[in-house]
Amino acid sequence: MKCFPKGNNHSEGRPAIYTPGDFGYNKITETEVGMDRLKGSLEHIVFHNEKNGYTVADFDVDGEMVTVVGTMESPQMGIFLAMEGIWREHPTYGHQFQMENYRIDLPTSEEGLVRYLSSGLLPGIGEKIALEIVQTFGDKTMDVLDHHPKALLSVHGIGKKTLARMMAAYEEQREVRNVLMELQEYGISSRTALKLYAVYHEATVGVLLEDPYRIVKDVRGIGFKVADQLAARLGFETTSEKRVRAGVVQSLRECYARGNTYMTEEELFESSERFLGVPREAIEMAMADLVLSGGMHADEIDGQTVYYPMGLYEAEDHTALVITQLVAGSGEAPQKSGVDLDRAVSDYEQAMQIKLDAVQADAVRTAIAQGVAIITGGPGTGKTTIINGILTILKGMQQSVLLAAPTGRAAKRMTETTGEAAKTIHRLLEYTYSDDETFSSFERNEDNPLEADALIVDEASMIDITLMDSLLSAIKIGTRLILVGDADQLPSVGPGNVLSDLIESGAVPVVRLEHIYRQSEKSMISVNARAINDGIVPEIDNHSDFVFMRKSSQEDIAQTILDLMQWRLRDNLGIESDRDVQVISPIKKGIIGVAHLNQQLQAVLNPPGPDKNERTLGPIVFREGDKVMQVRNNYQLRWEDREAVDEGEGIYNGDIGQIMHISTQAKVVTVRFSDGKWVHYDFEQLDELTHAFAMTVHKSQGSEFPVVIMPMVGGSPMFLNRKLLYTGVTRAKRMIILVGNFDHFVRMIRAGSSRERRTGLKARIACYEAIKL
Repeated sequence: MKCFPKGNNHSEGRPAIYTPGDFGYNKITETEVGMDRLKGSLEHIVFHNEKNGYTVADFDVDGEMVTVVGTMESPQMGIFLAMEGIWREHPTYGHQFQMENYRIDLPTSEEGLVRYLSSGLLPGIGEKIALEIVQTFGDKTMDVLDHHPKALLSVHGIGKKTLARMMAAYEEQREVRNVLMELQEYGISSRTALKLYAVYHEATVGVLLEDPYRIVKDVRGIGFKVADQLAARLGFETTSEKRVRAGVVQSLRECYARGNTYMTEEELFESSERFLGVPREAIEMAMADLVLSGGMHADEIDGQTVYYPMGLYEAEDHTALVITQLVAGSGEAPQKSGVDLDRAVSDYEQAMQIKLDAVQADAVRTAIAQGVAIITGGPGTGKTTIINGILTILKGMQQSVLLAAPTGRAAKRMTETTGEAAKTIHRLLEYTYSDDETFSSFERNEDNPLEADALIVDEASMIDITLMDSLLSAIKIGTRLILVGDADQLPSVGPGNVLSDLIESGAVPVVRLEHIYRQSEKSMISVNARAINDGIVPEIDNHSDFVFMRKSSQEDIAQTILDLMQWRLRDNLGIESDRDVQVISPIKKGIIGVAHLNQQLQAVLNPPGPDKNERTLGPIVFREGDKVMQVRNNYQLRWEDREAVDEGEGIYNGDIGQIMHISTQAKVVTVRFSDGKWVHYDFEQLDELTHAFAMTVHKSQGSEFPVVIMPMVGGSPMFLNRKLLYTGVTRAKRMIILVGNFDHFVRMIRAGSSRERRTGLKARIACYEAIKL
């Protein structure tokens, strides 16, 4: 393994392409096959999202009003479209035309021209001036706009300033229109064309002719398959250098999906050959070019040649370097301040009227004495007590301390248990978007580091390698880093296995907490969770807080969950499902997957009614009374706390709430979150919400619920394994109810942990330790 790689730039020639002829509107496009066609004029815009172009509008089609749903750039009243799409029956809004492609035909009638010009397309032009323009120039109106705009000065009400403003807007619209029409000749759907235009603007066509594979990297939401189809239409050969290079990069991106940071050479060869269908020699050349040009990194681990996506290599290497540097600075602060750690721990115990066991006391001392320390243990082992002890002693030493966690819910819980403000890592690092929202970054970095003597991070098992790299980039050498988490839980969703790798590296001091305090030692949740983690199938008698309801078919499992949530828990145990119970599933799809369970649970727990407003987004129907969850961090979203008479900004990924009101007139959905915050979402922001009657085990990580219901499902041990089961079970504080086939439960335990991730962090730490930085 090389700790200091070097590379140089490399360029390649452009492959021969052909210029397609005039394919026209009848050209088969990427979405056209099997579709219907309509022609009509836009009469009314029901809804338009300026960010993504999503539009709902009413069109006059041969005298009949038709609701059209699709993607449009700046729709204008009176515009005439030739559209391709499919008819669909919406459960709430009825018959609709789902538009996939469209071609703009500018209006020709006097009425159509007036409505088009006065639709807001041209600043300063209302219906009166638009009518005068059309009466002055008649059927030459569009020709005047395109080629003789100064002639418009003859129209009363249009001066030089008004003309300049209106023509600037018209030119922008014409540019969009022309690019879209040209792209459609290459078989590109309107939706894809708008995504491309948003990035490349007037250069769109030129970029595609030069290198259509560039869009995979540049344009969010467009993958290799679309780029490959486009390249074929443009005449790129399957063996072209650009295609093979892009295909190898795409194959290497499997690392992200599988949680790895690298692929072995043979894995990359096999994946690329299968993906591209080209000779191995072409792949070898592309791999060599990519390494030389910095497109990926080659290294050797455990005697094997491996390849990294460059971003993952840099993140892993930098993480290893900074961890080594932080460890090297261990032990300075206590000696400099003259603090007696044993006395400090004893004083904390007396102040809190508690008694730490020997391991817990060692955890507090280690965290304060070392530059980096890891405290790991399962639920109820005293991690929160230890964090409070560390915090108290450090503050007594006049040390400044920051608190953070990977998710909003974990940060919120950390704030509640410590009494000190904790932030998500993203917020701590001041995550920001560029003005056009195409680029994001952290304001806190090497040039603008965090100002703190110590940083305590909870739920550290959820941190992937790229986030850890960003965090360490913002930490000054000399800052004490304390990582707290349960290494036996699921690893991060993103690539890497950071917490486990740091523990196994042997370079970082680790304290393992074993004794359970929070739950009764007789709690079968605690006992069985430990057995599961040790690979032992526990005995379950169903007379405790650990219940297994045996059902064979997925239909029976789903129905049992519905019954439990609807009436059985309430009638038999007095447990209110809307307040105390959370359904978590190991899978997203299928009868007992999260998506289907959410639909079914909504139907029984919050059915439609004449007094409940609704709003539909794709397949999801949001209804007043629904349990919902924020699915991404939004630091600008404003909230108000009506009880505490407070307000602020920031709603976080994983925050759970209830829809209190939907205003179809104001196009606003109001949600009250569990911490008392009220938030108003515009309809175009609803993609930030999803139903939370059920959630995935991954999404539940970092949270705890009084009662958890979890279906047992069969499947690949690669995904359904001991760690996933352990993580799900340990989300429950009072009761866990497993529903399903007991054999699946046994297989998950015996499947061991999830597939070992391919990472090089341990080896890189060893490398940096060896050269004694």
